[in-house]
Amino acid sequence: MPDGIKWLAAGDISVEGVVFARGISADELAVRLGGGPGEATEPVSHGEVEHLGMRGRSYGVRGDGVVRVREDAGWAFAVEYGDSTGADRLEEIASGRVDAVHYLPMSARPPARFHYANNGVLTCGFGIGEEHRRWGAEPDLLLLELIAGKVLHPDGSQNFPPSREHHMAYQERSLGVLEQRFGLSVPRAVLGEALLPAYAVRGTPAMHTGPEPDHRQIRAWAATFDLARSDAGGHVPSHVRETWNHIARQDPNETA
Repeated sequence: MPDGIKWLAAGDISVEGVVFARGISADELAVRLGGGPGEATEPVSHGEVEHLGMRGRSYGVRGDGVVRVREDAGWAFAVEYGDSTGADRLEEIASGRVDAVHYLPMSARPPARFHYANNGVLTCGFGIGEEHRRWGAEPDLLLLELIAGKVLHPDGSQNFPPSREHHMAYQERSLGVLEQRFGLSVPRAVLGEALLPAYAVRGTPAMHTGPEPDHRQIRAWAATFDLARSDAGGHVPSHVRETWNHIARQDPNETA
C-alpha cells in the first residue's frame, strides 16, 4: 500500500521540496528540473546527499541544487535539496499535457505551500493552513474537496483547528485532500536508506559519492583545527573543503 504524503506534514522533513509529475519518467522530470540527460549519479541515500558538495545561496547568489528521483503510485517524483528549481520550473515541467505538483514544506518559514500545474499552466495554489486564499487559473479547483475534508467551512472560509488539535494534524488533513485527489505518494524509506539516483539541477555540486582522492590529506590538515569530525566514508564536509580551498589560494604552503 502506498505511503501517501500526509506524513510529510512532520516538522522534521529535511528537504527543500518535492516535485511530482504524471506523464513523464523520473529521469525526464530530473531533466526538466535542470539536470543533464544521462547525468544521474549512482543511487544514493538521503543521508549521502550532504556529501555531494553543495554550496548554499549567499548574498543573493544562487547556490547548488540537487534532486533524487523515483516513480511511485503512477507519478514520478523528485526530492529537492539545496537551492533546487521546482518552484521556478513547475509550468515548464507541466508542458505537453503533463500534471505537475510542487510541495514546499517551509518548516522554517511557514506556511508550507502547494502548487498544481497542467499542460504548462499554473492551475491552483495555496498555503497549507491558508487554503481560503487560493490562486492560479482555476483557484477553486479543489474547493469542494477542501470543504469535504473539513479544511474549509461550506462558505469557503478557513476551518481553523480547535485549540486542542495539534497543528500538524491539521496539516495532515490538508495534505490528505491532495493525496486523495491526485493519488500522490512518497515512500517513507526515501528519507531513510532507500537509494535513488541524483541529478545536479543548479550550479556545479561535486556529484560523486566515492572516497575523494584528497580526503586523507585534507583530513590530516583539518584535524589540527578539529574540523573533520564528519568525514565518514572518505568525504570532506563542504565547509571544511571551502576553508581548505580558500587557504590554499592564499598560501599553498599552508595546505601542502
